[in-house]
Amino acid sequence: MELHERLTTLRPAAPPSGKDPFSDVKNRVHMAVISELGPQLFNTNMDPLGLRDRVLSDLGDHLSRENGISREDRERLVAEIADDILGHGPIERLLADESVTEIMVNGPYDVWVERQGRLFETTVRFTDESHLRRIINKIVAQVGRRIDESSPLVDARLPDGSRVNAVIPPLSLSGPLVTIRKFSKRRLQLNDLIKLGTLSTETVEFLQRCILAELNVLISGGTGSGKTTLLNALSTAIPETDRIVTIEDAAELRLNQRHVLRLEARPKNIEGEGEIPIRELVRNSLRMRPDRIIVGEVRGAEALDMLQAMNTGHDGSLSTAHANSARHLLWRLETMALMSDVDLPAAHVRAQVASAIDVVVHMTRRRDGRRVVYQVATVDGIDERGDPIVSEVFAFRPRLGPDGAFVATGVVPRLARTLADHGEDVQSTWFESGVDDDDGHAS
Repeated sequence: MELHERLTTLRPAAPPSGKDPFSDVKNRVHMAVISELGPQLFNTNMDPLGLRDRVLSDLGDHLSRENGISREDRERLVAEIADDILGHGPIERLLADESVTEIMVNGPYDVWVERQGRLFETTVRFTDESHLRRIINKIVAQVGRRIDESSPLVDARLPDGSRVNAVIPPLSLSGPLVTIRKFSKRRLQLNDLIKLGTLSTETVEFLQRCILAELNVLISGGTGSGKTTLLNALSTAIPETDRIVTIEDAAELRLNQRHVLRLEARPKNIEGEGEIPIRELVRNSLRMRPDRIIVGEVRGAEALDMLQAMNTGHDGSLSTAHANSARHLLWRLETMALMSDVDLPAAHVRAQVASAIDVVVHMTRRRDGRRVVYQVATVDGIDERGDPIVSEVFAFRPRLGPDGAFVATGVVPRLARTLADHGEDVQSTWFESGVDDDDGHAS
């Protein structure tokens, strides 16, 4: 049996209205062990393996005094209670499963996971709603956040970098909800993405030279389309000598260069004060002598500050944003920039967008779960109406072959000359068209 199958079928599914027959025993033993160990559970200087051995030993002693529990159930209860005390309860096993990329808890009795871009229901269950609330409180407390009826929504991250979103009543009408985007322990390289069919060799070579030539590159796409994964991979093309400032809402980027400064936004505290938004971090980064500014995701008014930085000598910046296409991304950037407190004409902002952004890489997740670079486009100035000129250079054609294919559209971008001026080798064969129409018919 596969590892993920064992991890998600260790206990039978409880009916939504049913009660775990061992819930009273688990609560009693749980509280007994916590009261005995006390501060040792929060002693950061204690060896984690030694602490776990101590917890398992104490749990075994307490459960041995309980009558009517089989050996198999006793072993299972020891593991489950230990996960509650030391980890994240029933989902601890899912967090340890490297095949799981996302965990979705839709209440105590309904837990789903994502594997290879597709959703699967699991047999993992919480004891009840209060059990799920305890685990949520534990997760957010680890990173200094809080969640309660006055603040029923929180974004946080686990110590390994996994991103957590939790919503509780009254905002949620379905009980406590948790979504965890797991942080991959293995950083994918560009060659890995080629093997996975995310993008083509020619596209990689083109994008690498764009980054070396200090062009501004934005990655667009929907939720879970692989934007951050691609951003991490593309960042490997940044030279070691560059001073890089990364700005994120929740730290996810992993750059291997030596000169990397990481900034993370801070939410409001319990008193409703102390918030440091991404926009303020973007402004501050300009005083840190950056060669490159990487914004994990542009969501709001910070778009204006980022555009101004790109237009005032901070070339070679990278970022991601939610959008449906390359052109739609430019519209969204314009809208987000207009959300700032600076009163600027829309035409002026549109011109800033067109002059700041050089390349847009649009990603999508297909129905089979595969993530692909659907479009690579360049922004070649503005037309007579003042609209950005978007030229599609590479595209994914789903109708070419059983799995689709990456092709050049035949458009030679204006920035090809810019690449050449920066000493980057540009091959004309990259841009030779492999299709003759939008339907994907081979030429």
